[in-house]
Amino acid sequence: MNFRGVFTAIVTPMQQGCIDEASLRSLVRWQVEAGVSGIVTCGSTGEGATLSLDEQEYVARIAADEAMGRVQIIAGVGSRSTHEALSLCELLRDSGIDGLLVVTPAYNKPTAKGLERHFLTVAENTNLPICLYNVPSRTGVDLQPDSVALLAEHERIVAIKEATGSLVRATQLRANCPADFALLTGDDPTTLPFMAQGGDGCISVVSNVAPAEMLQMLASISAGQLARAGELHQQLTPLAEALFAESNPIPVKTACAWLGLISSAELRMPLSPLSQSAADQHANALSQLGRSFERSASPASSLGPGEVPD
Repeated sequence: MNFRGVFTAIVTPMQQGCIDEASLRSLVRWQVEAGVSGIVTCGSTGEGATLSLDEQEYVARIAADEAMGRVQIIAGVGSRSTHEALSLCELLRDSGIDGLLVVTPAYNKPTAKGLERHFLTVAENTNLPICLYNVPSRTGVDLQPDSVALLAEHERIVAIKEATGSLVRATQLRANCPADFALLTGDDPTTLPFMAQGGDGCISVVSNVAPAEMLQMLASISAGQLARAGELHQQLTPLAEALFAESNPIPVKTACAWLGLISSAELRMPLSPLSQSAADQHANALSQLGRSFERSASPASSLGPGEVPD
């Protein structure tokens, strides 16, 4: 499995607390037409932590159905326990996806050995290729390069999404892992330096809004045109800063709604709508990129289906 290039960590469109299938299909089509290498569902950007296992399977299945094999679909597998990760992997078995993005379990703070056992157990109980996902800012645990190197020996563990933002982590991983093990950055602002140190691509929030520019930047890096890549990096920096001005995916979902890519910026609680100051930053960033958009009021966050407030 060739997990290389630009993969968009897409938002999960919602209407009145439910998955908005029409918007989801439209968003997938737009990404496919833009030329991305793949789409990641129900990761941090896709609000996987707020969705039920059935909802996560539904989003992945719809994305795979709409993509029709034109791009790779990687489904996020977020959990606090190995047991829950295995349950989701089983649900995803026949969903038509191409791989799994398996994150380090949150809250428990497992040791290095515990993390290794977690990923190896998942790998032994699926027939799909696995991209490891290391995002310490969300999970409270950092998957170290030595552990990644050990895990990379497994035939189904083929890549890592490294989202520490560390400018040296790509170098460390490249030195420890096989040449065919894909290194993907999950930190948009450092995509250029990550790629320059041996990275193979990105799983991007920015490409929800600006896939063409992200593709051009990576193509320029691959072609050795670093000056052009630097120009594109500078162009995208205000947008990247705006998209992380508040907790992801609050800003990017708002941007997608303003651009008409999805029908609503509705979020699943406990996420809350974008603040006024962040909305102003958003508008400036989109204007600098030359995007036409309709700025709308932020809708209220939504409860899940059947849920009631305390």
